[in-house]
Order: sequence, then C-alpha cells, then structure tokens
Amino acid sequence: MTETTAFKVLQPGEGASIKMGPLFGVDFKFFSEDTGGLVSVVEHPFEPGALVPPHMHTREDEYSIVIAGEISFRSGVREVVLGPGGYITKPRGELHTMWNAAAVPGRIIEIITPGGFEHFFREAGELFNSPGGPPAPADIVALGARYGLSYDNTWVPDLVAEHGLRLLVDEGASSTR
Repeated sequence: MTETTAFKVLQPGEGASIKMGPLFGVDFKFFSEDTGGLVSVVEHPFEPGALVPPHMHTREDEYSIVIAGEISFRSGVREVVLGPGGYITKPRGELHTMWNAAAVPGRIIEIITPGGFEHFFREAGELFNSPGGPPAPADIVALGARYGLSYDNTWVPDLVAEHGLRLLVDEGASSTR
C-alpha cells in the first residue's frame, strides 16, 4: 500500500460495470490502484428480490450509503432498512448481508477499506458472465476464500420466506465459515 493517490474524475454513469446475475450488479468507481491501496469505491444496483449471501470479511471494512430505493441490512444481530441518504458500517469479522425487499430497484455506494476487494467483484462478475451460465456455489466460495471472505447461509431460509428474496447464486455457500 502506498500513500499516493491519483487524480481521477468520473462523471455520473461513467466507470466499468458488470452484472452478477439478473438481480445485482457492480459499477466500479475507484479501484485501489487509484487510491494508493487505501480505499475502493463501487456502486451496487439491486433489483427487487435480490439477496446477497451472508458473508464475513477478514481483511476490510465496508461503508454503505443508500442512494436509491430501500435496502435492508443485517450485520450480526442488528437489522435495519435504509432509504436514500442512509449510511451503515459493516465491520470486518462480522457476518452481514443486504437485500432489496421493495418493489422498486435500489442502489448503494460501497466504500471498502483498505482497497483491493473490488477485484473480487470483477472476478465474480466474470464467473457470472461466462458461457456456462451462473457459477457453481463452490466456485464462488473458492473465489471468496482467496479474498478472505467466508459465507454462512444460516439466515437465508428465514430471509427468503419473510421477504420473498432470491440469492444471487441459487444454492449459495452453506455454513462454510
């Protein structure tokens, strides 16, 4: 990690994008290489019904800002629904998930520190968009492990039943922590 950052400007709608299935995407804004490794910034569009598999980071903290719609978050035992302008921290070492139970699309800005985890999204997006169709859950688990990420889908059945959600990967990663 260096202390130097590069001057970079992105206008609205600029930056590379990748879909991770029909319900969730990643719009890359600042890569860790743009910030001397200090931070990365992405935006996530959430279609109605999208559920990100519950996961835990061991290397980075995440800070989310809702900019459209309503996004629900669970971190540890705490759960909250945030609308535009709502902020949340998701500290490393704590299992968390997020979903869109609303009838309209949502969007968040995700600030990740230190930077580098945005490359997980790039690689996962490549798996989702490969000719063979959606990736096998084991492939996502293996990719996550390379980035210090683990999954635990204990919460998934209740969230799916309560909110009518769908996981980004059909089977997800059952209790792989």
